[in-house]
Amino acid sequence: MTGVLTEDEALELLAYLVTSARTQVDEAAEYGPLRLLTAARRLGEAIAARASDPTAEFVAGPLTALPELAVPKAGREEYVARLDQVCRDLATLLSDRFAS
Repeated sequence: MTGVLTEDEALELLAYLVTSARTQVDEAAEYGPLRLLTAARRLGEAIAARASDPTAEFVAGPLTALPELAVPKAGREEYVARLDQVCRDLATLLSDRFAS
């Protein structure tokens, strides 16, 4: 498969990550996961149409199932458990993809 991002899409994501790193210096630590998940969603949206079916399903399903909020103060354990599950889902996707 050829690349799934155009240079413009990659630069947009790069700009978001770099400016988020700068913003994070002055923000509460809880915003770190929010910014990383926002970047992951943006990447997922950018690649979904050009990705393999399993990847497209992951970015449309488990990745978008997490709330677009910073780590909540109430219900934090549930949030972390959901994030752990998305990590496991991603690990399965990567294992399946690269096992061959």
